[in-house]
Amino acid sequence: MTSPGVVKAVILARGLGTRMRRPDGAAALEPDQAAVADTGMKAMIPIGRPFLDYVLSALATAGFRDVCLVIGPEHNAIRDYYAHRDATDRLRISFAIQQRPLGTADAILAAASFAAGEPFVVINSDNYYPPEVLAALRTQQPPALPAFERTALIDKGNVPPERIASYGILDVAPDGSLRRIIEKPDAETLRALGEELQVSMNCWLFDAGIFDACLRVPPSARGELELPHAVQYAIDHGMRFQTLPVAAPVLDLSSRRDIQTVAAHLTGMDVRL
Repeated sequence: MTSPGVVKAVILARGLGTRMRRPDGAAALEPDQAAVADTGMKAMIPIGRPFLDYVLSALATAGFRDVCLVIGPEHNAIRDYYAHRDATDRLRISFAIQQRPLGTADAILAAASFAAGEPFVVINSDNYYPPEVLAALRTQQPPALPAFERTALIDKGNVPPERIASYGILDVAPDGSLRRIIEKPDAETLRALGEELQVSMNCWLFDAGIFDACLRVPPSARGELELPHAVQYAIDHGMRFQTLPVAAPVLDLSSRRDIQTVAAHLTGMDVRL
């Protein structure tokens, strides 16, 4: 049985943007892009308009209606831009404050009141996910996630092969359920898994059960509460995550060198909030 259609989405926009803040002489940026990159707020990188506008428009096209931006208390630029917009005919935008950057699972906890016990999708603010993928995910029975094909990420988007190793690789059972997430696999592990890898791009459909996992998961070696670890904790304690195989790209805005390639993919796109 599938969900009648999830309408709530949480966007994680609290990251520090460490890689984006690093100077890169090989990245050809416009002055306004460089100025925002210096702040680390990847979601607000201007590509004609803030990158986050494209992300929000994709959610609206996919059928979502309520969006919560998880931000830090210092992110006034994001709050001011979206709180004072008049042209948001397709979306209701609210905010949740993650007081300290204590990890992505902690960011999920900040959005608990927004979820209010209903299922919700979680995505990154620095990734553009195709509307058709988001639309397919919102009609699944939670919890679930898209399993992105490695070859599609490389061939159709802006993800270079070497970056795949920085993502979570999915170990999927024959029935399509997620067994585990292999984080930052080494070269030998990647070779053993072969070319037909399935990758997590931090796009999830959750129900309220994820909050208990986020509360109970121990901190990582970095001292943060990590969402992949919370998902693994949930799996180990009986929660079943169904994967949705996807042969589609995700545009990844991680560093300054990504800006122009992402802009090329988004040029001419109709954006409506």
